[in-house]
Amino acid sequence: IGKGMTPPQKILFPPEKIYMDWRQKRRPGAGLYNLGSTCYLNVILQCLTYTAPLANYLLSRQHSRFCHQQGFCMMCIMEAHVRKVLYSSASAIRPRAVIRDLKCKQLHVLQQDLFPSLRGEHLTPFLVIGEFKPDIPGDAYEFLRCTINAMQRACLSGTSDSDVSSRETTIIHQIFGGFLRSRVTCLSCKTVSDFFRTFRDVLLKIKGASSLITALEDFVAPKQMDGRKCFKCRKCKKKVAVSKVVTVHHVPRILTVCLGRADDQTSRKLSQVVEYPECLDLRPYTSDPDGEPLLYSLYAVVVHTGHTCLEGHFLCYTKASDGQWYKMNDVSVESCGIHTVLGQQAYLLFYAR
Repeated sequence: IGKGMTPPQKILFPPEKIYMDWRQKRRPGAGLYNLGSTCYLNVILQCLTYTAPLANYLLSRQHSRFCHQQGFCMMCIMEAHVRKVLYSSASAIRPRAVIRDLKCKQLHVLQQDLFPSLRGEHLTPFLVIGEFKPDIPGDAYEFLRCTINAMQRACLSGTSDSDVSSRETTIIHQIFGGFLRSRVTCLSCKTVSDFFRTFRDVLLKIKGASSLITALEDFVAPKQMDGRKCFKCRKCKKKVAVSKVVTVHHVPRILTVCLGRADDQTSRKLSQVVEYPECLDLRPYTSDPDGEPLLYSLYAVVVHTGHTCLEGHFLCYTKASDGQWYKMNDVSVESCGIHTVLGQQAYLLFYAR
């Protein structure tokens, strides 16, 4: 809790019941059939299936046993899917239940809380999905955000009276969520103002970046905002030029990073290699950069192949509960080494604290 942040009145899910390590270890689960142009959906389903704290919770059936939501519930859909993938004896399954339920709901409804955050600097790096149709290509990052937002809403079902801070204590936000701090300094009088907002993923600009580290350094670097003078200083009592620094104020358990591969000016795909580590220290990019290391371990990577953002194919690499890495390309699940994983043209990176 930082200055200006309101503590929650109620904790919706006890944090001590979130288990970061796998409760059960088993061989990797089934691959997923491509039911049209659903590779973007398959990679996100696989990456979430191998997100240990989420899978532990879903496999326990704690949500479905107490769910009173009528009709569509993304948590119940994910619970059934994860159980089917990890417990199936088949080499591949058809995620028809997920697609059937999403077709009934349609993703433009799921995105009702999503699009405002994608305006301006957070503009989606690939396609915008108007509605869900399995035969039309979509974007993995869009689907990830839709899915997590929908799971968050499912966890809030029946808690409409909760204050904003309490809504950030669901199991979904406690797994994927954190807080960013925007520190704005008036360039006239040097008055400092802090603003906080939640996040469940980080979208990084990679144009000119050779590595994840350089992209993160650019993310937290001070930015001068003097063109439009859109910030009103509480001391100067007028709109002024400012310097703005964004840092991670409260770190998430699961850090999801999108390497934005669409050029802002041309929308062409940025295909350069962006190196990323197996072990990441997030401490230098936080509001307290001089504290103890905050170490994260890579456990999933989504890759987009293709020459443009509007075509191509998605596949992923995930680390299963047995500690081994696997290349998951729709129905195919093949063992691979960490050197193969780290040599990819990554689009999405998943790190566990």
